[in-house]
Amino acid sequence: MTVEAVACRGFRSGRPALASGETLYSARLRYHKIGKLNAPKDNLILLPTYYGGAAAGNHPWIGDDSPLDPDRYCIVIPSLLGAGESSSPSNTPGQQAGPDFPAVSLYDNVMLQKRLVEDVFDDACIALVMGWSMGGMQALQWGCLFPDQVRSVLATCCAARCYPHNQVFLEGVKAALTCDHAFENGRYRTPPERGLRAFGRVYAGWAYSQAFFRHELWREQGFGSIEELLRFWEQDHLGQDANDLLTVLNTWQNGDISDNPVFRRDYEAALSAIAMPTRMMPSTTDLYFTEEDAREDGRRMPGANVTPLNSDWGHIAGGAGREAASHDRILAAAQALLSGQAS
Repeated sequence: MTVEAVACRGFRSGRPALASGETLYSARLRYHKIGKLNAPKDNLILLPTYYGGAAAGNHPWIGDDSPLDPDRYCIVIPSLLGAGESSSPSNTPGQQAGPDFPAVSLYDNVMLQKRLVEDVFDDACIALVMGWSMGGMQALQWGCLFPDQVRSVLATCCAARCYPHNQVFLEGVKAALTCDHAFENGRYRTPPERGLRAFGRVYAGWAYSQAFFRHELWREQGFGSIEELLRFWEQDHLGQDANDLLTVLNTWQNGDISDNPVFRRDYEAALSAIAMPTRMMPSTTDLYFTEEDAREDGRRMPGANVTPLNSDWGHIAGGAGREAASHDRILAAAQALLSGQAS
């Protein structure tokens, strides 16, 4: 079976209550399903999505030449709330449209994914939850909330919460977007293009490391100059909705796997609940999800092993199919976890 055999589906879950106390009306979780659930119901893999990414962005991890082989596993990619595929400001009608879309948390995302697993996949045992960046944060949230259901976790270029300097970085890109007069406090009549372009340019300087630019590694992506790379980031963000970007940014900025009714901000308790085999793979040059923060979190997870990606690609190193060497190391870690050989 190939990735081309993907089924794109929507799961409607009514009116779930959110951790904030608000209700999300007509909630819909968009997901990709590749492969089939086996009879013992123990071959499910979840690949939650990352900031600014669609479900298809995780497809490069999947294939018959990958440990995430759809002939062996049922692979499900649930899209983040607010990111444009699942319920989001841009696709929600009525009173929760646009800037009136409610705040959603990591917990809200994972609890909706849990309902998907219960209702569609018969509450199957989860062989692996794996993700990059915000996808990794969701993987860690799954691990602490459902340790009896999740057999292993792989989290690349992330931490279990958004640490202070990471929050400051996000304030910067948020300001670049919202200072456009056309933004109109989220009630824009046409897309705030200048703000979206600025958002993309500012973000590009954080996504990669200093060494990435010093050694002109952007040439490996097919760009002829830094300006070409920056224009690519502009165009990528012009294709996204401003309120969607800000909604998911808020989820990220307030991300904390202990900020929910289960752990009640007891961060130590949330980390200590992750006792299943877990691999944390920070990039050594990540400017906002730093290796230091990942190591500090991993030290307090009984099942965790922290294995840095030695890369000059910064945060981008942890993404599916982004940098060949890191991509291969991530899949090797997935293979070890799925085969029970991780330590």
